[in-house]
This record gives sequence, C-alpha cells and structure tokens, in this order.
Amino acid sequence: MSLVTLILLPFIGSLLAAVLPANARNTESTLAGLIAVFCTIQTALYFPDIVDGGVLRAEIAWIPALGLNFVLRMDGFAWMFCMLVLGVGSLVVLYARYYMSAADPVPRFFAFFLAFMGAMVGVVLSGNIIQIAFFWELTSLFSFLLIGYWHHRKDARRGARMALTVTGTGGLCMLAGMLVLGHIVGSYDLDQVLAAGDLIKAHPLYLTTLVLILLGALTKSAQFPFHFWLPHAMAAPTPVSAYLHSATMVKAGVFLLARMWPALAGTEQWFWLVGGAGLCTLLLGGYAAMFQNDLKGLLAYSTISHLGLITLLLGLNSPLAAVAAVFHIMNHATFKASLFMAVGIVDHETGTRDIRRLSGLRRMMPITSTLAMVASAAMAGVPLLNGFLSKEMFFAETVYVNTTPMLEWLLPVAATVAGMFSVAYSLRFTVDVFWGPRADDLPRTPHEPPHWMRVPVELLVLACLVVGTLPAWSVGAYLAAAARPVVGGALPEYSLAVWHGFNTPFVMSLVALAGGVLLYTVLRRQRARGHLLVPPAMHRIDGQRLFEGALALVSLLGRNARRLMGTCRLQWQMLWLVGAALLAATVPLWVRGLQIGERAPLPVAPAFAVMWVVGAICAVAAAWQAKYHRLAALTLLGGTGLCMCLTFLWFSAPDLALTQIVVEVVTTILILLGLRWLPRRDESLKVPTLDEARRTLLRRWRDLALALAAGGGMAWLSFAMMSRPFPDSTSTFFLERALVEGGGTNVVNVMLVDFRGFDTFGEIVVLGIVALTVYALLRRFRPAREVMDLPPQQRAVPADVDTDLSNPRQTTDTAIGYLMVPAVLVRLMLPFATLVAVYLFMRGHNEPGGGFVAGLVFSVALLLQYIVSGTSWVEAHMPLYPRRWIGLGLLIALATGLGALFWGYPFLTSHTAHLTLPVVGEIHVASALFFDIGVFTLVVGSTMLILTGIAHQSVRSHRYNNARAAEEVQPAVATEGEGPWN
Repeated sequence: MSLVTLILLPFIGSLLAAVLPANARNTESTLAGLIAVFCTIQTALYFPDIVDGGVLRAEIAWIPALGLNFVLRMDGFAWMFCMLVLGVGSLVVLYARYYMSAADPVPRFFAFFLAFMGAMVGVVLSGNIIQIAFFWELTSLFSFLLIGYWHHRKDARRGARMALTVTGTGGLCMLAGMLVLGHIVGSYDLDQVLAAGDLIKAHPLYLTTLVLILLGALTKSAQFPFHFWLPHAMAAPTPVSAYLHSATMVKAGVFLLARMWPALAGTEQWFWLVGGAGLCTLLLGGYAAMFQNDLKGLLAYSTISHLGLITLLLGLNSPLAAVAAVFHIMNHATFKASLFMAVGIVDHETGTRDIRRLSGLRRMMPITSTLAMVASAAMAGVPLLNGFLSKEMFFAETVYVNTTPMLEWLLPVAATVAGMFSVAYSLRFTVDVFWGPRADDLPRTPHEPPHWMRVPVELLVLACLVVGTLPAWSVGAYLAAAARPVVGGALPEYSLAVWHGFNTPFVMSLVALAGGVLLYTVLRRQRARGHLLVPPAMHRIDGQRLFEGALALVSLLGRNARRLMGTCRLQWQMLWLVGAALLAATVPLWVRGLQIGERAPLPVAPAFAVMWVVGAICAVAAAWQAKYHRLAALTLLGGTGLCMCLTFLWFSAPDLALTQIVVEVVTTILILLGLRWLPRRDESLKVPTLDEARRTLLRRWRDLALALAAGGGMAWLSFAMMSRPFPDSTSTFFLERALVEGGGTNVVNVMLVDFRGFDTFGEIVVLGIVALTVYALLRRFRPAREVMDLPPQQRAVPADVDTDLSNPRQTTDTAIGYLMVPAVLVRLMLPFATLVAVYLFMRGHNEPGGGFVAGLVFSVALLLQYIVSGTSWVEAHMPLYPRRWIGLGLLIALATGLGALFWGYPFLTSHTAHLTLPVVGEIHVASALFFDIGVFTLVVGSTMLILTGIAHQSVRSHRYNNARAAEEVQPAVATEGEGPWN
C-alpha cells in the first residue's frame, strides 16, 4: 500500500468525524481508533523494507522544473516516528473515549485530532524540505484548535493563541531557512540535501540557514528562550496534552534537528547554538518542575527538561550522542504519555489536579497509583526501567565529550544536577499524591476508572518495564534502524546492556538518585513550613511576560502607525495605494531602464481610434459627473467598459470580450447597490471659503496628475512589451498544444482548465475567500439612518394605505406593486437565461464560453429576480444557499485534480474521451469539464453571496422602518386601550 495512505486516511477520517452527530461518541471514537490502528499496522509492515537502511519512496510530479514534487520517503527514523505518532495516537483515542464528556462537542475533538495526526505524519514522511514546512505549519494550526478546544475558557484561548504565535512564527523562519538551504544545494529534495552536508557547511550562507531552521525547531520543541508557551498549552484536554507532549507537537522540533543532523551538524556553530539551548532548557525545565502545584504543570516542565536533554545530545556533534537522543525520544514517549493519562484519570476521578489537595490515593486507586509510580520512576531514571538506559547513555556522552576544558567538567556536573531535579519532581509526583494520609476534602470520591480507560496506561508502562529489563531483545533492531539515517548510515559502537560495570556514568546515576531524594526531602520540609511555594528567581525569567510585552509593544507601534498614516477617507486610502504601486513600479524601471522594442507598429485603424476617443470622453465625463450625478457617471463608465469589450473583439479575443461584458453587468449592479446606501450630498449647508476652494482645486489637480501618471505609465509599459518580438516557440506554444494535449480548440479555455489549471484553482479559492469575507463584513454593516427610507415608487404598498406592522413582508414584496409586469417577465426569462448559460458552458472547450462566463450569466439571471421581485419574495420561493455553492464548487474542482493524482498523473492533468450515446451519437468529453463545473458553481455562489449580501441591507431597512413605525404607533395605541400590544 502506498505511503500516501498514511497521510490521506487521517484527513479523510477528520472530515467524516466532523459531520457525525454530536451524540455519536462511540462511532466517532471507533472511526478514529480504526484509522489510527490500521495506519499503525500498515507502518509496522514496512519494517522489513527499511531495517537494513532501506528507504521507501513515493513521488508525485508537481512542479518538476522547480524541484517541487510531492515526495514521501520512509527510512528507519521516519518509521520510528510514524510508529510513535500512530501507535500512541491509537492509545490516546481509546483513552479519550472515556475521558471526554458526552456534553463536549466530541465530533469536533476527533476531527481536529485526526487532522493533527495526518499533519504530523506528513512532517515525518515528507521527502521535500518545502513540503516539511507546509505540514509543519499545519501541525501549528491544528494544535491551536486542539489546545483551544474548550474555547469558552480564557486560559484555553490564551494558551492556544500563544502556541500558534510562537510556533507559527518559528515555522515561517524555518521556511525561509529551507528556501536558503534549497538554494545552497540546488534542490529541495531531502535526499540530496542530506547528502550535501559538506557543501552546506562550507557555504557562506550556512550560519543564516542554520539560525533560521533552528528558530523553527527550537520554538516547536519549547527550547530556551521559547519554552514559556508549553505550560500554557496545559489548558487543552488531557488526551491532547498526552499526545502533544509525548509523540507529536513538541517532538517535531527534535525530529527536525535529528533529521537535519547529517546536513547541518558537526560545526562549532551547531554545537554552541543547539547544545547551549538544550543545556539551558534541561536545567531550567527541571528546576521549575519541582515547584509546580498542578500535576499537568509539573509534567509540562518535565517535558521541557527532557526535550532539552534530547536537544543537548543532538548538539554534541557526536554520533553516539545522536543515537542516545533517538533512544530517549522513544523512551520519553512511552513514560510521558502514560503519566499524562494517569494525571487525567486522577483529575477525572478526584475533580482536581492540585498536588496540595491530593494525598493517599494509593488506597483508593491502587492500580492507577502503581502504574503512575512505575512511569514516574522511568522518568526519574530508576534502574530496570527504560528511562535509566537512555539517561546512562546521556551521562556517558557528557563525560566523554571532547571539547574545551571548562565544558569537560561543566557538562557532567550539569547532567548530574538535571538528574537530581528529575528525581525530585518525580518523587513529588508520586509521594505527595499517592502516599501519605488519605485526602478527605476532594471534590469527588476517587475510585478506579473503567478498565478500558486504564488499558493504554498499562500497555505503555509494560513497554517501560520490558525495554528497561530486556533492551537489546525488545528495541535493539528498532533503535539501530531508527538511528542509522540520523548519523549518516554508519552506526557507532554502543551497547544496550542493563549493566555496564561500575563506571563514571553509573556513579553519576547514583549521585543523581541520592541527591534527588535529599533535594526532595529538603524542599518538602521547607514547603511544610510555608517557604519556597514558588521557584526562587523564576519570576525574573518569565518568558510569558516578555512575550506579552512584545505583543503589546507591536500593537502599540501598529496603533501609532495607523494613527499617523491611516485615514477613514476612501480618497486618501486610494491615494496611498495608487502612489505606493506607482512608486514600486517606477523604481525598478528607472534603475534598469525601459526601452521601446524594435517591432514596427501597425497602422492605426480610424474606426478603432474613434471608438477609443468615445471611450476616453466617457471616462472623463464619468469623473466629472461623479460628484453630483452618480447615476450618470455610472452610465458613462459603462460606455468606457463597452469600448473595452469591443477592443477585445477587435483583437480577436471573443472569450475575453464575452467575459468582460458580463463582468460589466455584474459590476454595474454591484455599484448600483453601493450607491443605494450613500448619503445624499447637501452643499447648501456651508459655503466654502476661498482657501477651502483653493485647496479643493489643488487636490483635484493632484489626483488628476496621479491618475495620468499611473495610467500613462501602464500604457507606456504595455506598449514597450508589445513592441518587442517574442520567440515563435513562446507565441505558438499553446496554439500548437491546445488540441493535441488539452483536447480542445478554444485555446483560452484549455489554458485555464488544463495548462494553467492550478492557477485557476488558486484564483477560485481566492474568489471564494473574498466572497465569504465580504459576507462577514456586511453582517455588521448598518446603513446610515438618512438612507433607510425607501422612495415612494419602490414601496409595494402605497404610503396612504394602512399597513399591518406585524407583517414586515407586506412592505418588501415588490412583486405585487408597480413592478408586477417586469417581475413576471424576468421569471419567464430565467429558464431562457439558464439555457444560455448551459450553452456557453458546454461549448467552452472548443468555442468562446466556459464555466466562468456561464456562471456569471446564470448569476445575472438570478440577480434580475432579486432586483425586480425583491429579496424576500425570491428567497421565499427560490431559496439559494450561496455558501454551499462555494463549498461544492471547491470540492468538485479539488476532486477533479485529485482524480488525476489517483490515476498517477500530475494534479489537474486533463484527459479526453469520446462517448457514443444512443440518440445523441458521439460526444467529446474532457475531464476538464468537471473542473469547469466547479468553477461555474463557485462563481455563482460567490457572485450571489456578495451581491445579495449587499441587497439584504434593504431587508434590514424595512425592519428598521417597521420597528420605528411601531415605536411611533405603540404609545397612541396604549393610550387608547386597543391594539395588538394590549
């Protein structure tokens, strides 16, 4: 089975989970569990292919010329991470089934969870460094949704926003680093990047690339000084915390460091940047963990500390240290996931996570207590548990590291101190919570959870025991397969034996254990006396305060800049916009020069010249009339648009002319709807002074000069381009290939749906986003009071006729008023206009037409119903759901592109077929037809959503008028003692 399945299945499951009913908790958890288990089993079956250094690879052509193909590759390291992501994910799904309340929106939880799982698998399996950055940002997005799952809580919203800001910003820096890295290597393919280590490290841009990529890795794995966001992510549900902190989100950073180890490691810069960040994080996280009163907070800081340990190992530039880092990644995932789940059980059964309130739980929850204590011992590095083995390897690497004399003694001391911290906070987790007298003031009476809720913890704790006692038998082959790609293929000598003799690392372990017990005892006595309730000096190293201060400073600077440069006047906004665009175009042309080409100009046709003289007159007249006669200005502007359409026809571009004429109609309607809500000008209130008149005249001359500069510049640039000869291969490329490769004779349409189909797909996505944005903004738009009243001729019921104020539709149903005849006519026109739209759509592949213009024609036919019959009448008799049209159009276009991928062709590759029907005969069908259907559907939905969104303000105005009339009538009715309010 293809590697693509491992990514697609979680995303497909996410979509399915999102549409399941809220009360289908068993169905949703079963769906998520089956997908996670199936992908885990499938990944496990790949092991024989990668055990001896093999690499599985799947590649789909995307933009081969730029080296941007969709590449999936699985080596031993990627296999190990996939097993963690999918295996731990399977256990978390089972755990979440019992943890999540039936009152929670469970479909949303599993939808986000599966999407996050798919994004994380995408990071792990990506064989293209730009593709890594894409899935990297997806993990930031979906982790934001998971952390803020309980969005009604302020701490959840704050934690989610902080995580997204920090990791998202780091991801953007990493993307820049990946671009520079691809430039150095000459390819974005991961295999070529990993093989070009010497070239990368010798390049002048190495340090720039390293810093940018490290910003992404260190922010993701919460390394110093970016560690502050991780504890705030504890506002997420405990299953999310268990998943993010053990196998996914925060492990992505150390995954990237290990993934890029062959290409970037081995330099002094790597040693100081990566090793320094890891050492600071190791000590700071362990120190802070000892003073946490929240169980999840303690585990969060312990996660920071252990991630620092892994980062420090990867920064030592030692192959053996890199092997130890990979081993600790595996071990940390098992004991940390089990600890978070145990904390969730404690919280679920007792109603609190406050260590100060918890005590003696081993009597009431003996099985859960035993599991938690074993996992905590693994975290502390107690012998015969998996954490002890990787900690021993860590101690050995700090002892035998070859560096400066100061570091040769500083690193072992720091490692031992960090081990003491680990033992101390592990003892606090176990002794303070599960031992001691029985707590009697808990919110709930604790008892053992349902058996299946405890099963994931049992399996993970069993793994800690098996690996700790039989390491070579249980994980030897898997560790070798996972570590070999990290160190470049040649594994160093190492041993997974439980006993290595009485050596320096073992002495360090004994000192760490004894020192940790002593440290815990001292701190507990001080805490009993009311001292050391918060970590000393930690308030001075408050990353959250720095982060929020930086955000406040940026907001303040932005507010001041907006106050300095911003304005609510549209004229000034347009001045800044056009001026900036003109400057951006002028500077490069001025520097490089712009010369007219050598191509001889064609003779000017008198008719064409006369037509554009008329168009120019219409444009100038429209600008002249725009101040006082808006409708006349719009009519004259339509004359200029008509000249543009005729110009396209003149230059043999009927497709553009057809589209332009329909766009002119839609744009005119849009402007008319906007003019409806502009207040009426009243110049009689104030007579301008001489200075004001002079300033007005100067402003108009300024605007005229800017308009002439912008228009003349574009005309000059266009003339300079058209006067240059182009190679015949460029000019005739699409003409020669439209029919042969695209299956159509309409070159413009074939370009849009085939050769440039991806561009068109991006454009319709943007169009849909714009429509939804306009709709969202219009929902908060309120017209001015002076434009709320309808003119008398637009009222369906005459003003002198009594109206029933309780029936607002009576004043909005214009179909029964003075527009009855046009209303009947436009209803009769609707099927004919629909037929024209279908005709234009069907002929678009070979003749002028296509999905875009057909969608606009159909939209105009629908808009006529709104214009004449009124919004309420149309929506009562012919309900439209433009947002659904937009979504359906995007899905159809996307499905067409994915269909090409399914058959092994690049995205949106078009294919043609000839079908013979009984009555119709032989017809020509192209797969681009379905893509065009998506374009048609989305254009209809976007156009209707924007224009009807503006038209709906009329409905609001009627409601406003009815409410105002009711307020005027109600007091009189109440006084007379009759009426509907009595």
